[in-house]
Amino acid sequence: MKLVEFFEELGKEDVDIAGGKGANLGELTNAGINVPPGFVITSETYDKFIKETGIFDEIMSILDAIDVNDTKELQGASARIKEIMMNAYVPDDIRTTIIEAYNALCQRIGKENAFVAIRSSATAEDLPEASFAGQQDTFLNIRGPEDVLTYVQKCWASLFESRAIFYREENNFDHSKVYIAVVVQEMVNAEKAGVMFTVHPSTGEEQILLEAAWGLGEAVVSGTVTPDTYWVDKKTGKVFNCNISEKNTMFTKDPEAGKTVQLDVPEDLKNKRVLSDEEIAALTKLGARIQEHYDFPQDTEWAMENGRVFMLQSRPITTLGMNNGTEAKEGAGEERTIITKGLGASPGMASGTVKIVKDTDELDKVGNGDILVTVMTTPDMVPAMKRANGIITDEGGVTCHAAIVSRELGISCVVGTGDATKILKENEMVTLDGNKGIVYKGKFEEAGKKEAAEEQPAAVAQAPILTVTEVKVNVSMPEAAKKAAATGADGVGLLRTEHMMLTSGVHPKKFINDGKEDELIKILVENVLKVADEFYPKPVWYRTLDAPTDEFISLEGGEGEPYEHNPMLGWRGIRRELDEPEILRAEFKAIKKLHEQGYTNIGIMIPLVQHPDELRRAKQIAEEVGLKPQKNIEFGIMVETPGAALIIEDFIAEGLDFVSFGTNDLTQYTLAIDRNNENVAKLYSEGHPAVLKLLVRVIKICNEAGVKTSICGQAGSMPKIVEKLVEAGIESVSANTDAVATVRETVARVEKKLVLKAARKMMSE
Repeated sequence: MKLVEFFEELGKEDVDIAGGKGANLGELTNAGINVPPGFVITSETYDKFIKETGIFDEIMSILDAIDVNDTKELQGASARIKEIMMNAYVPDDIRTTIIEAYNALCQRIGKENAFVAIRSSATAEDLPEASFAGQQDTFLNIRGPEDVLTYVQKCWASLFESRAIFYREENNFDHSKVYIAVVVQEMVNAEKAGVMFTVHPSTGEEQILLEAAWGLGEAVVSGTVTPDTYWVDKKTGKVFNCNISEKNTMFTKDPEAGKTVQLDVPEDLKNKRVLSDEEIAALTKLGARIQEHYDFPQDTEWAMENGRVFMLQSRPITTLGMNNGTEAKEGAGEERTIITKGLGASPGMASGTVKIVKDTDELDKVGNGDILVTVMTTPDMVPAMKRANGIITDEGGVTCHAAIVSRELGISCVVGTGDATKILKENEMVTLDGNKGIVYKGKFEEAGKKEAAEEQPAAVAQAPILTVTEVKVNVSMPEAAKKAAATGADGVGLLRTEHMMLTSGVHPKKFINDGKEDELIKILVENVLKVADEFYPKPVWYRTLDAPTDEFISLEGGEGEPYEHNPMLGWRGIRRELDEPEILRAEFKAIKKLHEQGYTNIGIMIPLVQHPDELRRAKQIAEEVGLKPQKNIEFGIMVETPGAALIIEDFIAEGLDFVSFGTNDLTQYTLAIDRNNENVAKLYSEGHPAVLKLLVRVIKICNEAGVKTSICGQAGSMPKIVEKLVEAGIESVSANTDAVATVRETVARVEKKLVLKAARKMMSE
């Protein structure tokens, strides 16, 4: 039996003896990552301690008798067990071995009585299946053999903190088979520290998330401070989102007492950016290296001292692919009043009664379905968090304790509001949006709870191929949004309105004529919201109504529809909506409501335009309802008539953000072929030279003008045509759900071919 192992003697397979934390520190050390040196007091040492002292059976009998859902009973049992463990005398051979290892570490780093961090490392901890984040204790700035022994014993006792007992019960871990190792590691006196996720912690997208604050990392992981947040695009290495917070507190070593102290951040640092671009680049590179080594996304902790980066921990991200909240369905279109905002830390929407918790004595008041509101959660709050429907905190970032545990428990969470405990009222009904970080007044109807993990698309398992050209998806029915989102698409290039508006069975004009415009708007809001929620914050391009007259006739109120010999060439799209602007105005009002509720990812796309006047008039109606095209909302057109393609310069001059090709109509109008007529169907071809020439022309002119280009017609699902469009420089392709994967592969192959072609050309020159 080895009582102590130094990091160099350990690897990731040594979880049984070193625990998850200790095994990973050994793995990182042997991989050449800069890790502060240290050793692990093995789980076998802990087993020897509880068996030789005779306390094992007494502890297990206490655990067998408790109800973990009774907070007071749980806390009482925890206190009794910890008292038993701290009063037990550590056998002499264990004491001697630990002291010798500490002295050897001091000699190795050249410091007498060196300061060390003493950190728990449970053997079921930091596994891919479960994260024991914050369940056991860490002690910083410990110095001298006797103090090391004392705090090692405290780490052992922390295996039976109430939060740890509860967590093991909830995750079906046998208490008698969970052991604890203890990491003893040189203390980094950090000037700045934080956490790093090597992919998006909720969605698995290829984005690195960095959080940073002044001093020791304890302030970040505990949620005591709201840290700076930096999102880095792994493809380009660029910071695409940076939020500099007000950092009011920090942890550091007291130079006189030698202990960890919490201090106010100096005034000149409170609002100063913690990480420079160079430091972000170094951490990003290190994160990519660590993920590559483990071949799995990692949740890491880091610290900087004298310009050097140290990795303090790495563990698998255990929450990828989980859908934590509910889908907004019935009632989603009601008026929403924002009470406060913070950071979306665990996705999904949740409604419930506010229960403000100021300390752990108040945990029992949090019942099933309540919203737990606190300054910051602590590990002791986990039993109450489990009962809650959602979590709201004043402090913290998206990698703090509240965020990590909420994601793992599968509940919605908003952190870093700054004022939730002050402005929310006890027993008030609220709804929180864990995607956007918004807390609303009142309750929204819920339709779906968290589904089983195996039914959810695993973000990492999909591992979408990276392409510069975005690959989006077409959505016709809100009910199909979840399946469409599971493809990993980069957004919705076409959200069709027709199904949403017409399935009510009532003509949209009848709603308005009967004084029920609000009802029509509500229907639109509820349905669009289902799609926007699934894809947020990715773009969703909503196409306004484009149904031919023959689809309106059968509706209630559709008796007056005109008869048309060829409805596809008739009164449809923008031409109809400008004649009946009440319908278009209702659509714009619905989108405005959604924008006001935070869904700024929704853009508007006008169908079947053939003259810039139509775009101008549509924009005027949008402005009348409070939307500001090209300012607070993306506004674009469908290019599906040869007329629009041939005078695209005039549309650009009128002002627009994007164009999208509707190749189904563009083909039939260019070739004079009714796409629904079987007699000429064999002549219908999106690959006709005339159609392709129009597409390439528009792409070229739009690229020169800085206008986005996309395609959402059937040709967007055809690899041969997609290849030609990518070569022409199209910015995105929107395909049918079942074609997204194939189209992405096609796009990636073409992009590589273009890069190779350019490289060969440079070499030849």
